[in-house]
Amino acid sequence: MQIENYDQNFIVKAAGTAQTVFFDAAQPPFTVHGLLRDAEGYYRLPFDVAAAANDGVQGLNLHTAGGRVRFCTDAQRVTLRAAMRAVTKMPHFALTGSAGFDLYADGVYRGTFIPPMDVANDFTAELTLGAGGLREITVHFPLYSGVRRLELGFPPGSILKNAPAYAVAEPVVYYGSSITQGGCASRPGNAYQNILSRRLDCDHLNLGFSGSAKGEPCMADYIAGLRMAAFVLDYDHNAPDPAHLEATHAAFFRTVRDRQPELPILLLSRPQPNPDAEELLRREIVRRTWETAAQNGDRHVFFLDGTQMLRLFGGDSGTVDGCHPNDLGFYCMAAALEPVLKAALPQAR
Repeated sequence: MQIENYDQNFIVKAAGTAQTVFFDAAQPPFTVHGLLRDAEGYYRLPFDVAAAANDGVQGLNLHTAGGRVRFCTDAQRVTLRAAMRAVTKMPHFALTGSAGFDLYADGVYRGTFIPPMDVANDFTAELTLGAGGLREITVHFPLYSGVRRLELGFPPGSILKNAPAYAVAEPVVYYGSSITQGGCASRPGNAYQNILSRRLDCDHLNLGFSGSAKGEPCMADYIAGLRMAAFVLDYDHNAPDPAHLEATHAAFFRTVRDRQPELPILLLSRPQPNPDAEELLRREIVRRTWETAAQNGDRHVFFLDGTQMLRLFGGDSGTVDGCHPNDLGFYCMAAALEPVLKAALPQAR
């Protein structure tokens, strides 16, 4: 049975045949945030840094988690044409999240450019916004797939302008695991960093690498050299064992702190509402990094207890598999981080 034959709300609406003028999203007046780009497509880290970390980071670097394109338009219809490097499909991760693009107009979700179930590389999709005058648009890139080229299409004569700059122009940088990368949000806009970016009007850079954030010194060195408004350190899940976390976590923090003495740094333990003994030990290691720094007079370091995050609303209803947050879980994470970041970023709205 094909459900769309019985319920038309499940039909994926492909692009129509109306006349459309396409533009490369990498060119003005569009601005791409959170991504680098070369002739082959988009990526998140310089290739030499990714290669020095590990093979997982090198491959996942081509995923576009955290990427956004921003602009203003009065168009009542937006068509997206994406040329993909690769598409990730998993049984517990919605294709809309791993490979789709979300559109927000003036901060309000207006729809997802949904790839077809049999998508292999390129796809085209369309959203109708209706009348409403000039609007500020943000399109979130896929969380677990690669994008070679992104084009956006509009009816002829549509106004296209630059979006206003973020209130917090320097990015909040997030380093961590698959949870940081966005697994398993149902769509990109629901990853917790994207939620916070919209709420606080701040740019951000997602350096989440599924299964591959090991806290290597080369990653610490690279991140320490970035211009950023705040840093969120969250790789508990990818440390192979507590001993590895113990050996790397405080050292990673100190590398960044030594280069940027007044940078707000948030230390997260894994978001697990029902931790076992090992997870409690890991939480203590992360907490101890914070405690040591605070005792030494650091007023710009914060500890967020992941055990408490998912208990804000859903508890064990906040994951898809006991590990990766669903949309409720990511909402809980955003709710936990928002007051800390808002206080640490005076420009945030």
